[in-house]
Amino acid sequence: MTTIAKVLTSAAALGLDRLDAQLLLLQALNRPLHERTWLLAHDGDPLSEAESAGFRDLVRRRLAGEPVAYLTGRKEFFGLDLQVDARVLVPRPDTETLVEWAIERLDALPHEGTVLDLGTGSGAVALAIKHARPQARVSALDVSADTLAMARANALQLQLDVSFSQGCWLDGVTGRFDLIVSNPPYIAAGDPHLAALIHEPLQALASGVDGLDDIRTIIREASGHLNPGGWLLMEHGFDQAGKVRQLLADSGWTNVQSRQDLAGIERCSGGQWSKNIEENGR
Repeated sequence: MTTIAKVLTSAAALGLDRLDAQLLLLQALNRPLHERTWLLAHDGDPLSEAESAGFRDLVRRRLAGEPVAYLTGRKEFFGLDLQVDARVLVPRPDTETLVEWAIERLDALPHEGTVLDLGTGSGAVALAIKHARPQARVSALDVSADTLAMARANALQLQLDVSFSQGCWLDGVTGRFDLIVSNPPYIAAGDPHLAALIHEPLQALASGVDGLDDIRTIIREASGHLNPGGWLLMEHGFDQAGKVRQLLADSGWTNVQSRQDLAGIERCSGGQWSKNIEENGR
């Protein structure tokens, strides 16, 4: 007889992480992903052949490198339960550093604040900010219509009022914001780590020879869409903070700084646009 305990043991023998195996088994059993304790209490329960076959298929795909989030269709981010699939990058815990910094900047304003999220993907950053600060006016855009469909579905599911639009970075954006945030592609095109990310959309990962092409574009264009004193905050690679700070400083941004993630890595950098609109001919 095939039981819950037996299939989990078999998955471990194949080298699958225990947490991954539990989540995939809950998916195969069509149970909520938070019910890991249910598995422990029912480890002797038998599985049907269809349930066993479904779990084996999920295990095979996970061992081939497919993210658990794509296999389950769900990913938690900043306390929000998001839908995800291969159209969007899987939200990472490191990106919560960007959200926390954005909330801090909003809290420093004398009013509710306006926010623009560039390259929103699943909508994770924009939706997390809106959920944490409901009075803020949050907009988000992405170049991909398929990606925006996923972001809008998440906003609808979470009942969060975020305005989504299609566009490449700041092309076509009108109006000004107190805060622009972005988790853009930042991996160098030739980085060997890309080989391990083949299941995720390449356009959301790689950005030129040094990984900074999109960050350069955002830095160059963002000042024209910020209120005086507004901030630009961006996520980047683990070894790019110094280069991003230099790009910001060279472009006239002030209060340039970086923020560390929970591992102590400088994960996000940003700056303030303190110049008056008139000084820049805008």
